[in-house]
Amino acid sequence: MPLIMALCVVIGILIGTFYANHFSGNRLNVINSGTNRLNNLLHIINDQYVDTVNIDDLVEKAMPLILSELDPHSVYISAKDAQTASDDLKGSFFGIGIEFVIREDTIHVQNVIEGGPAQKAGLIAGDKIVSVDGQAFVGKSVTNEEAVHRLKGPDKSKVKVGILRYGSDKQQVFEITRGEVKTKSITASYMIDDNTGYIRIKNFGENTYEDMLISLAELSSHNCKNIIIDLRDNTGGYLEAAVQMANEFLPKNSLIVYTEGRKSQRQDYKSDGRGTYQKMPLVVLINEGSASASEIFAGAMQDNDRGTIIGRRSFGKGLVQQQIGFPDGSMIRLTVARYYTPSGRCIQKPYSKGDDEDYQKDLITRYEHGEFFNEDSIKHNGPQYHTVSGRIVYGGGGITPDIFIPEDTTNVTSYYREASMTGLILQFAFTYTDDNRPKLNSFKEMQSLADHLVKQNTVEQFAEYADKHGLKRRNLMIQKSHHLLETHINSRIIYNIMNEQEWIKYLNRDDNAIKAALKAFYEKNVKN
Repeated sequence: MPLIMALCVVIGILIGTFYANHFSGNRLNVINSGTNRLNNLLHIINDQYVDTVNIDDLVEKAMPLILSELDPHSVYISAKDAQTASDDLKGSFFGIGIEFVIREDTIHVQNVIEGGPAQKAGLIAGDKIVSVDGQAFVGKSVTNEEAVHRLKGPDKSKVKVGILRYGSDKQQVFEITRGEVKTKSITASYMIDDNTGYIRIKNFGENTYEDMLISLAELSSHNCKNIIIDLRDNTGGYLEAAVQMANEFLPKNSLIVYTEGRKSQRQDYKSDGRGTYQKMPLVVLINEGSASASEIFAGAMQDNDRGTIIGRRSFGKGLVQQQIGFPDGSMIRLTVARYYTPSGRCIQKPYSKGDDEDYQKDLITRYEHGEFFNEDSIKHNGPQYHTVSGRIVYGGGGITPDIFIPEDTTNVTSYYREASMTGLILQFAFTYTDDNRPKLNSFKEMQSLADHLVKQNTVEQFAEYADKHGLKRRNLMIQKSHHLLETHINSRIIYNIMNEQEWIKYLNRDDNAIKAALKAFYEKNVKN
């Protein structure tokens, strides 16, 4: 009996192996074979290499290289970067609640988040952080990464921050109890004129939909009849947030987007008909920095003939990533599907596996080709598709707007470019803000502050500052670019003193896309 049982077990194993090899396509064996080779390689290196090798470090460097062979958006995120990568989309994090810049190897508090731990402890904009927990924190050790590492921390943990305040050489120490700090994906929401509301969304996070509903309700209370959704430079985020947003503007059973992949069956996302703003005239602003979830929303509005898309062709990211974590806290974002707009277009721009150099330079190529300045220069790589009403739209690389707005290069000079790209304008704006903070703080409205700054001739003051910091004065170029310089300089001062919404309101006053949106509303040229 024991002999018979043993034979049965052996025969069962042989039969199982035969069927596994011949009817499963050897898939598991192939994967195991590849994994074994990698494991064997690491074991051999660890066992026999001439020098001591940190195997964990070797694996850490190999992971991004392996994923880069798949597509440009499958990425590895190390354990130390994973939390930061998730914070913006999660809608909150634990820290002290400040926005800062690093100048001259010192942290300068640019803004204190309202209601956050730092504000409760007494920090104000303009403070310079010079020590953390009793240890000096100035000099070359001050980096963004190190500052975040020292200032963020678990909920209810404490940190002592030493600051120097304007007008005093004596260090003050504040003990701050870290807490939850809300991050905003909606950076501006206001009535742009008597009839038109404006909402700017910087990404699609966990709280974006709820925040948008609050913004829309507030605008409606001001008799809002038209709405502008600004998605320019919105790099995307959660697909679900974009779907929820689109649902508010579409009638029942309208297809919003669908996803499909090799291992992911087609999944349709449709509107449920409960949206409150199905009839409100809508304009969506996009540009070459609008990607992913931004393109889902814009594509859904365009293909359903629900809104008018204004701006420049969007980025062209039509790949869906799934986030997968590892026990050590690191994670990967792996592409598992493609998403398609309601007309059936996949707007993912072309890429070559294992070679993303051209992919990363795509926006530069578009710029050099003239696409930012001339609508006729847009190259469509995909076939034609049709909206609900039969209008032609294109796939194969982003959402092409219904109304094209070229990048405004009027009066741009090499002097202005260098002033902007070198960061001199930002440096001057912060220095000017620090030197004049008591006076600037007396202004409570953006317009009155803007009028004051014009009278101060900040362009002339900047030219003197820049000349002392390596940018030679060019009077003719300064005169030609005067309006651009004044707008850029004064906007940053307004941002430093007030907040991001007031900064956006100031810039929107002279924005060609905003002007085109208002014109479309009043000429009844908006699809609704």
